[in-house]
Amino acid sequence: MITPNYVRMMARYNRWQNGNLYGAADTLDDAARRQDRGAFFGSIHETLTHILWGDTAWMSRFDNWDTPEVGIADSGGMIAEWETLKQARATADVRIVDWASRITAEELAGDFEWYPMGKTTAMVHPHGQLITHLFNHQTHHRGQVHAMLTAAGATPTATDLPFLPES
Repeated sequence: MITPNYVRMMARYNRWQNGNLYGAADTLDDAARRQDRGAFFGSIHETLTHILWGDTAWMSRFDNWDTPEVGIADSGGMIAEWETLKQARATADVRIVDWASRITAEELAGDFEWYPMGKTTAMVHPHGQLITHLFNHQTHHRGQVHAMLTAAGATPTATDLPFLPES
């Protein structure tokens, strides 16, 4: 389905795009970042926090990170302070790139057993499918953030994968 090189590319894309969106969000004041803009998680801040929550939930399964302390319903409020959120995001992105550097073709080809948060019944899916979901989830919600940033007057840079810097 997917290859280790695909996972590495998407981890780099994730880090690049988070830098892009957080940089644009930094040009707004806190009230603008927290304004409810009608997105599923409401505001820019809450949506960015939810993305980090999702990454943390999946990476707790894939790479033994600590499990988020809140459930999905509270994911947008997981980190209240902007500077703390930015630092947590940057740290997570480095860790995701590191994890991606260690993924093997054998892992991607196999099944992965996991537990949905708060559940005691295991689920089994192809490992590659779940990793694809990790990256798809990020991209989906970053698209929402991009739209909210643009509406707020911030200007994110390019988001297209062909423009991903090589380093």
